[in-house]
Amino acid sequence: MFNKKRLVAILTGTLLVGSLVGCSAGGASNSGSGSSDSSKITISGSTSVGPTMEILAEDYQKANEGTTIEVQQVGSSAGITNTIDGTSQIGMSSRDLKDAFNMDTVMVELKKHQTGSRQEGRIVKVIERGQTRLVGLLKNAKRELVFDADDQKFTQPIYIDHAHSHGAVAGHKVVVEIKTYKPYLKGNVVEILGHVGDPGVDILSVVSQHEAHVEFPKEVYEQIESIENEIDQEEAKTRTDLRNETIVTIDGDDAKDLDDAISLRRLKNGNYYLGVHIADVSYYVEEGSELDKEALARGTSIYLVDRVIPMLPHKLSNGICSLNPHVDRFAISCFMEITPQGEVIDHDIVESVINSTERMTYNNVNKILAGDKKLQEEYSHVCDLFFLMKELAEILQKTREDRGAIDFDTNEAKVLVDEKGKPIDVVLRQRGESDRIIESFMLVANETVAKHFKWLDLPFIYRVHENPKVDKLRKFSTISRTLGYTIKGSLEDIHSKELSKIVEASKGTDEHVIISTLLLRCMAKARYDEQCLGHFGLSDEYYTHFTSPIRRYPDLMVHRLIRTYLFKKKLDQETLFHFASIMQNVADQASSLERKAIDIEREVDDMKMAEYMEDHIGETFEGIVSSITNFGMFVELPNTIEGLIRMEDLVDDFYYFDDINLQLIGKRTGRRFKMSDKVKIKVSAASKREKTIDFQIVGMKSNKKKKKTVIINKRRDKKPKQKFKRKRR
Repeated sequence: MFNKKRLVAILTGTLLVGSLVGCSAGGASNSGSGSSDSSKITISGSTSVGPTMEILAEDYQKANEGTTIEVQQVGSSAGITNTIDGTSQIGMSSRDLKDAFNMDTVMVELKKHQTGSRQEGRIVKVIERGQTRLVGLLKNAKRELVFDADDQKFTQPIYIDHAHSHGAVAGHKVVVEIKTYKPYLKGNVVEILGHVGDPGVDILSVVSQHEAHVEFPKEVYEQIESIENEIDQEEAKTRTDLRNETIVTIDGDDAKDLDDAISLRRLKNGNYYLGVHIADVSYYVEEGSELDKEALARGTSIYLVDRVIPMLPHKLSNGICSLNPHVDRFAISCFMEITPQGEVIDHDIVESVINSTERMTYNNVNKILAGDKKLQEEYSHVCDLFFLMKELAEILQKTREDRGAIDFDTNEAKVLVDEKGKPIDVVLRQRGESDRIIESFMLVANETVAKHFKWLDLPFIYRVHENPKVDKLRKFSTISRTLGYTIKGSLEDIHSKELSKIVEASKGTDEHVIISTLLLRCMAKARYDEQCLGHFGLSDEYYTHFTSPIRRYPDLMVHRLIRTYLFKKKLDQETLFHFASIMQNVADQASSLERKAIDIEREVDDMKMAEYMEDHIGETFEGIVSSITNFGMFVELPNTIEGLIRMEDLVDDFYYFDDINLQLIGKRTGRRFKMSDKVKIKVSAASKREKTIDFQIVGMKSNKKKKKTVIINKRRDKKPKQKFKRKRR
């Protein structure tokens, strides 16, 4: 008797939207069989699952540089065979799906006649639904409405009768909750986002799909009603009074949540006395309050093309907590005495009350430093301050460079939209002197606060960035060699200073953006942790986030700890145990929500860039090859817009993928495409809905032989009659 084995699995978008369990845990990187390169994954099987898998593979490869996925649509049976014999790591099968969908937790029954380490199974039971709420478009059906999900991994229609539409009609973008799975999917409209053509509904759809909080609960609004719009003057008397000091904020032109301000003077001994003044958010947001719970649930503000989804309500973020000019505000100030060599030799952290002298912008400060006489005259009372800031910032930057901090200096793009939310341009945001000034001052303040509490050995939250993995660095070394950069020396226990040399060597070249991007993708993702594990990219032993409590919860937590430990002097065992018990959970949640916010911001940018390029189909541009895959190559334009040239559109030859050197090589001509190559492209397609852009190379002529039919006459040959023998019964 065959012993039926059952196991629990999750259908994930990166693995399989089908029923076949194609590999063991971590099978994608299993070097036991299949590809000899652990970074290559081969998937074969169902032609019906194949198109969905290609979309997933493309997304996965973009997010995991150096990993290649080959999708072979050869049928379910062949996929099963290939997976069993080890030809492919993952098999696709449209069989035995039952009613399971992407992200469902399912029970899988392993089938008999298994050979090798790969096993096939079928879904016997759905244990838990992974997606019960979806965002999409309502369309008319014969007798009811049908829901088309935005998520391309969810391809099944959901039917909604008019009793459960709750006023929604065809053309509305809605949030639907699935209520019935058998015999077909039926749903209930739980939220109407607006008509598909209404301004801002497209962005709101992305945000809702990720289940990010938009509106604040009524309990939060009820709580903040008691918060005054002006500071408590009695509380101000207990603080260090800095209202007569020259203090300025420097932010973007459209910034409204001003959470950091700067003061600076030169001491008689030649040292610099830098003050970094941060909005005292923890004074207004008490631990465990409804406001605090909501801030923790959001984790961070989300910055989108035409709006901000704030971590805190506007009454705080743009009001009483924002360090607006010429008004009294509470702050936590970190004063640092810094030598001309960039060493912090003394510091002090205090509760303060400030009155910002000027609200400056990056653009205006850049112009002042560049010699704009008109602005220098307008801001003559603070003009000397900016030049002193520049002087200190250059010292601090050199200090970081000397210790090995990596300055990736990658381009940042901003999508400009009109009043209806339609993208009208994509422009690069240029980093000027003022950007580097604020960056340097925030970094040194974060380092100083982290070092202070590390030596106190108290429960705390740190920003950590661990060393990159050796295998990723080896891959980077191989690819960089094709770009003309040979890395000599061991990659084991490498110091950031060595990697910084590569970035510096590429500055001013066509390959700089590619080198910086590739190296950045090699890095571990920065995260929050209760342990002080250091920051590899900054080459810093101590680092935290202290400077943005209006928009980041970890910064708010740091302020709360400063208030508790330093100002209130609460160091009893109960207090220490409380913070020790919650710190890692707070760190993990903040890290997760940060990643979700980044995903939302990227998805919205991709959508708006695709929408922008819909109006430029047929136009030609110059760009550089930014990535090579087995299904084509990505080309990045000077404004950072990226499009895909598909393998089938390389028509002058048959190209094969060199997965070691990441090149496409023409089999007949030997023509090569590698990263950083300049190419002239034409926009062939763009889809706002799919968030994709397709390019074609200009002037590439097809070398495929055209089939020709020659008619010699119209007479048809007589076919011999077939004789059929009667079967014997």
